[in-house]
Amino acid sequence: MDQQELKLLETYAATDPELKSLWEDHVLYEKQVEKLETKAFRSPTEEQTLKQLKKQKLEGKTQLMAVLDRLKKQG
Repeated sequence: MDQQELKLLETYAATDPELKSLWEDHVLYEKQVEKLETKAFRSPTEEQTLKQLKKQKLEGKTQLMAVLDRLKKQG
């Protein structure tokens, strides 16, 4: 995310519940992914969980970027 997008996020997250929710989900997924990626060994279940988290994070970021793009066009 570039600086303009982060600034839009800061500006509109307080008043746009969808944007706020998407951002909170993104941060949560990021923390969970980092936690699993730092493990020296992951069980097959953890590997599957990691793949699913990465997929959810990507889908959420795509939605987040769509909202930010819409806000850029409005502003």
